[in-house]
Amino acid sequence: MNEATENKSQSTGWFKATFSDNGGGCVEVAFHADLVLVRDSKDPHGPVLRFTVPEWDAFLCGVYAGEFDQE
Repeated sequence: MNEATENKSQSTGWFKATFSDNGGGCVEVAFHADLVLVRDSKDPHGPVLRFTVPEWDAFLCGVYAGEFDQE
């Protein structure tokens, strides 16, 4: 479990990244029990993606490693 997931593992509130744009083009994340929930900040009542903590950690490792960088 990475530090971000560990520190938020008991949280149930939604939050946005501090680097999100002011136009609403971002996602919100919430930690609930053993799941990481992700939703579109412009559609808070819309669909929610659910990930296990290991799946979320694998995603974050890919982000930090630059796997999703645009060339």
